[in-house]
Amino acid sequence: MKDLKDAKYQLKALLLRNNINYAGTANWSLKHLRWLTELVLPHPAQQIVLQEFIQTINERMDRLERLDNELSHHVYQWRYYPVVKAIQAMRGVRLLVATGVVAELGDLTRFDHPRKLMSYLGLVPSEHSSGGKRHIGAITKCGNGRARRLLVEGAHSYRYAANISTELQKRQESLPKQIVDIAWKAQLRLCKRYKKLINKGKHYNLVVTAIAREMIAYIWAIAKQIVLSPINPKLRLSRVPA
Repeated sequence: MKDLKDAKYQLKALLLRNNINYAGTANWSLKHLRWLTELVLPHPAQQIVLQEFIQTINERMDRLERLDNELSHHVYQWRYYPVVKAIQAMRGVRLLVATGVVAELGDLTRFDHPRKLMSYLGLVPSEHSSGGKRHIGAITKCGNGRARRLLVEGAHSYRYAANISTELQKRQESLPKQIVDIAWKAQLRLCKRYKKLINKGKHYNLVVTAIAREMIAYIWAIAKQIVLSPINPKLRLSRVPA
């Protein structure tokens, strides 16, 4: 994803230097890619560079699709797949986000309290104290940046009203009721909290970060439920080392 994003930035920079702007609304759609192939730049060397950028973007999009397919195929054989499957009951946590978070953090239940997990991810506010003064600053960002980024991406979905979509309902099928209940409780709270913070005039990035911080607490609760619950043996996490 980072390689693909870098290639897109490079192509956009080339177009900006030549005062070329896309009039459409959806960047990197099929219509946008067709528009790129029809561009004619002032200098032949620039045209070659443009074609190379377009080819690079197409190659990286194809590579990303191949990796997604391979990940979807192999994740079912992973010892942590029960947790990956279970935390997809959460809104904003699909297969790639769930797999990425668990791959980065491992056994979530090794944290005896969700606050410790929040600190590990660098999602807690920093503190600068001197004498009797206490100042709370931005989040520490001292933990796992990749897992933190995935959670922030998932947190954007809570800007909409609480709802069980068809896709989310499919992800929750065959999961124990306790896990579905935790996911619904999380959705009710986080959608309400998102709206409340926005209405208070909080910056959008601050709101999304606050939602991501609470998301990991509910994910931790679901992972703990999977390890301890005797309801569905197939969902129990084996204690065999990875």
